[in-house]
Amino acid sequence: MSMSVWNQLRLGDQDFRYLSLSAIAKLHQIELAQMPVAHKILLENCYRYGLLQKLDVAHMIKPFVERYGNQPSSSQSSSSKNKHGSAIKFMPARVLMQDFTGVPALVDMAALRDAYADQGGDPEAIRFQCPVDLVIDHSVQVDKSNAKNACQFNVNMEMIRNRERYQFLKWGQQSFDQFRLIPPGKGICHQVNIEYLAPVVATQEIEGHWYAFPDTLVGLDSHTTMVNALGVLGWGVGGIEAESVLLGYPIDFLLPEVVGVELTGKLKNGVTATDLVLSLTELFRQKSWVGRILEFCGPGLAHLSLQDRATISNMSPEFGTTSALFPVDQETLRYLRMTGRSDDQVDLVGMYSRKQFLWASSHCHHQQYQEVISFDMSQVKPCVSGPSRPQDRVALPNLGLETSRFLVSRGHQNELKKRFQVTGRDFSLSHGDIVLAAITSCTNTSNPQVLIAAGLLAKNAIQKGLMTKPWVKTSFAPGSPVVVDYLNVLGLMEPLAALGFSVVGFGCTTCIGNSGPLDDAISNVITQEKVCVSAVLSGNRNFEGRIHPQVAMNWLASPPLVVAYALLGATGVDITREHLGHDSQGSPVYLDDIWPDNALIEEMMQAINQSMYREQYEHIEKGDHHWASLIVEPSTRYPWRKSSTYIQKPDFVAARPRLNDQKTIEGARILLWLGDSVTTDHISPAGNIKPDSPAGLFLQNHGVKPEHFNSYGSRRGNHEVMMRGAFANIRIQNKVLPGISGGYARYVPTQTVMSVYDAAMKYAADQIPLVVIAGSHYGSGSSRDWAAKGTFCLGVKVVIAKSFERIHRSNLIGMGVLPCEFAFEEDGDIIFEGDEKLSITGLEHLVSISTPLMMILEKSDGSIHKIELKSRIDTAQELKLYHEGGMFPSMLKRIQVS
Repeated sequence: MSMSVWNQLRLGDQDFRYLSLSAIAKLHQIELAQMPVAHKILLENCYRYGLLQKLDVAHMIKPFVERYGNQPSSSQSSSSKNKHGSAIKFMPARVLMQDFTGVPALVDMAALRDAYADQGGDPEAIRFQCPVDLVIDHSVQVDKSNAKNACQFNVNMEMIRNRERYQFLKWGQQSFDQFRLIPPGKGICHQVNIEYLAPVVATQEIEGHWYAFPDTLVGLDSHTTMVNALGVLGWGVGGIEAESVLLGYPIDFLLPEVVGVELTGKLKNGVTATDLVLSLTELFRQKSWVGRILEFCGPGLAHLSLQDRATISNMSPEFGTTSALFPVDQETLRYLRMTGRSDDQVDLVGMYSRKQFLWASSHCHHQQYQEVISFDMSQVKPCVSGPSRPQDRVALPNLGLETSRFLVSRGHQNELKKRFQVTGRDFSLSHGDIVLAAITSCTNTSNPQVLIAAGLLAKNAIQKGLMTKPWVKTSFAPGSPVVVDYLNVLGLMEPLAALGFSVVGFGCTTCIGNSGPLDDAISNVITQEKVCVSAVLSGNRNFEGRIHPQVAMNWLASPPLVVAYALLGATGVDITREHLGHDSQGSPVYLDDIWPDNALIEEMMQAINQSMYREQYEHIEKGDHHWASLIVEPSTRYPWRKSSTYIQKPDFVAARPRLNDQKTIEGARILLWLGDSVTTDHISPAGNIKPDSPAGLFLQNHGVKPEHFNSYGSRRGNHEVMMRGAFANIRIQNKVLPGISGGYARYVPTQTVMSVYDAAMKYAADQIPLVVIAGSHYGSGSSRDWAAKGTFCLGVKVVIAKSFERIHRSNLIGMGVLPCEFAFEEDGDIIFEGDEKLSITGLEHLVSISTPLMMILEKSDGSIHKIELKSRIDTAQELKLYHEGGMFPSMLKRIQVS
């Protein structure tokens, strides 16, 4: 390594080498002062990877030189540079996983070991090339709530359901080096990440010397961006991209544009960080900033705690952006100390960030941002978002009106009151009533301000004699045990529990659909009478069908508002004017009467201290007695069991010849024609498994009773279950079948309507390739690898959309599926009958990115229509990956070569 670009800092008695950005800038004539912090981090990463791999670093950083070079040839505006330039290589310092997405990634790694060993290779050559953190947090369900023993009951059920999966993860922990695993019941991966896992500045010993460099990561969950609040650059990717990183291959992408977000003002009393982030989500989503990085600056930063910033960064996927970065500043160091990081680590973060010009700026305009947008936080007002998209903000007084509009759109114009009985008492249920109220999700449970506000509101409500409505299922799932510690110290856990918000577990619950069953009486009324009901949750996603299959309207709200709506019991009225109940004197009690004051919240914040974090995280990796009881025999190769319905070796990982060297796709059929904003929740198997579904029938044929189905997420390690659940969401609408909702398709040769899986298998038997056609923003939502794997397993060769979201587009290529867009926007509005035959020509010219292609439609009447397409293969690496048939054959080929 040349020392010309290396420098050294001393911390105590330890010396650290670091790659000097100022030296790189001087050597390559780059204007470092113009660069946003996000680009400085990417420059350091790309340059360091090139040096360590002995590559041509001057060529690798060409996009940075083109944009920020101080030569006359680089005088063009930033907005015009690198739109179609060369890609950069990004090698993250680590990978973050949760169990839903981590299990299939580990299954693939185990299968790769087998495939490589079957070819005569050493299976231990398949190993993690960077540190991996996996937090088991997605499997706990709210089977029991509003009870003192709810948490323990749910944990016991979690272990019973997931014992085999957890044994597999424990095998992986013992079989792979650089694998840190956090057992279940310890919190949500993103909250654990900011409170414990993230070093902000990483260190590594190389050839006898210690090096310091920015902590960067990719995560197998969209909301990995939460760590951006600490100044750590990272984002969510699919399992396919992550597995490539695990094997030591960098991620290639075009240098992303960076948008400066200048925050001014401060939140008014009674306005929460949740109100702020929902307002930002509405604004940013309108900007169509897919693929861009947001970087926050401005005087408003001084009025945002690190936890407030984490609330914002967490929602970056909902903004439609890659990341939402808050550069390191004094508040970052304060938070690191409070959460128990060592003094040396905090000092290293501060020293390194200043020396590398990564420290936050109060001004936005001297950096060369793609654009700068200003946002005045003093203008934010209380709000919620919904009923099915996070970006659809509703001012709090207008929720009743929005509920009425939704009900009318669903044909519920008439007032409805249906009687039901719970624990011997009669009640009525109406359209718009709330049946789920959940304080859940890393977005808000990482933020003490909003949780203390919820506790104070609960305390005030109890003092007024109020109680939650009996038809509302209430739950509280903190993202870290530290939350319970400080709420207990402040005396706020008791009133929350008294209103039904007792702790149900430490993990993702309602936000990902693990909301558990409703009371039978309520469930029966909803089903039999078609009551259109609501859920209110402090989550980050509310796509229809995600939270609970019986709930049509899902409203995102701050934790104190979740409690308030549980008291009200309905969304069809204005909570700012309607009374929540009556006090002991019979006087009406309104929201303003119990809403806590900001000054009291800030005073209570002082009770949170470093010892709480250190005590909870000291032994976090050991787990409880359930985890200790899992006995696993260490082995290099996993001992697959054919009888398992949870873990099976996927056949798509084994070596296969190149699949994508054909010149034309001929005689294809349309499996699905979908509309706009189809999410990975629609595409990927998610939620409960229905007994009469292809996956349910498969499990019953293998001796699994419906009560033991568990969820699709828990069975991601079994491709046979998952491929049967692809495109099976109850809310999906295949437009070739008007009037039919759910995962159905038409098998054209017999004009038979059947499940998507059954139709795909019939086409596969006929050796007919399949195409999916979709609208705008196809594949938005969580970074679900099975959205791409399921598409591949069903025999889909091409997905044609108006536009794609970043992660899913990349994952399709990783599975060898070609993503294409309509070359002309108006062609995306063409009407398909569903019985057309499709051919796609021009694939022989697929030797460069964004290749133009032609789709030839042959209609049933014999007429021919031609539609121009463009491939959405955006980088040379993606092109190579596609031609090699996808990630897995490419991985095996590279390992053999190396």
